[in-house]
Amino acid sequence: MKQRESYFDNAKFILIFLVVFGHLIRSYIESDPVILSLYKTIYTFHMPAFILVAGLFAKGFYKKGYIGKLAKKLILPYIVFQLIYTIYYYFLYGKSTFELDPLNPHWSLWFLISLFCWNALLYVFIKWFKFKPLMGLSVAFALGLLIGFFDEISTYLSLSRTFVFFPFFLLGYYMKKEHFEYFKTSKARIYAGIMFVLVFLGMYFVPEFSDKWLLGSKPYGDFEWNDVISFGVRAIVYSLNIIMIFSFYTFVPSKEQFFTNWGKNTLYVYLLHGFIIRLFRESEIKDSIDPTSSLLLLLAVSLVLTIIFSTKLFTSITQPIIELKSTKLQRFLSKREMKTR
Repeated sequence: MKQRESYFDNAKFILIFLVVFGHLIRSYIESDPVILSLYKTIYTFHMPAFILVAGLFAKGFYKKGYIGKLAKKLILPYIVFQLIYTIYYYFLYGKSTFELDPLNPHWSLWFLISLFCWNALLYVFIKWFKFKPLMGLSVAFALGLLIGFFDEISTYLSLSRTFVFFPFFLLGYYMKKEHFEYFKTSKARIYAGIMFVLVFLGMYFVPEFSDKWLLGSKPYGDFEWNDVISFGVRAIVYSLNIIMIFSFYTFVPSKEQFFTNWGKNTLYVYLLHGFIIRLFRESEIKDSIDPTSSLLLLLAVSLVLTIIFSTKLFTSITQPIIELKSTKLQRFLSKREMKTR
């Protein structure tokens, strides 16, 4: 495997691990200031960094059949998992009525709709208007800032997150893999390490800063400040996001690691870990854990879950409901059959 490709697979695995970890510690952010600070620090970069690398690999959006393949990869799994999660929540929470709302994504499923829309928006920005990078990013960030003024645009079809996070996807599209070489120096890692510490301390000593600012799903009307101040806060958050994204990429290992190949299976982890996390939040186990003293345990559990959902065995079994095909299962069974001969 090329070192450059290993770098991005490593990044994707680490980021999906942080997604799982962030969702796991979400249960404790209201009672533990250290966990809240850690949670907010992670959320300054983990999804923006994920979105940026998705944009980096969207260079072929103009090819024939690209959108159709993307719809099959993203929209069909969205429909399937929207139904599965609706059924799951019905039994988990003991709901009295069964309500299927395909236009309001359950929890983490927003990413599938937004990722499809980000690719579609490339047609508008790159093919139709032919924006140069500076102009394109200026328009994208402006849209992300302006969308907050519309209270009607929130979680419906993930529209708020689509526009708020699109600048990171577009930035990734404009970037080349060679640009990431700038972040692999010892000096860059020192600055990045300092930045991580400062952000964590800032989150700790300014607890009034709401984690909702980092989710991208809320209009300005949902915050306590007026719209003009909220506009400025989102602009500051954007700046923080950019700094933290590239601070993260300074620490991603370039060479192949034991987890490198698992970085190709992030969609599986993303779609499946929610069942465990939601069950955990409703269990008595959650209340028996002190998050600060058990932080290493929570990290270990997150890592184990990420690895399990990334393995060939698990991806082979679940591919039919995620990708609506069974090629991995067929290869897995063929290899097992060859070994038994």
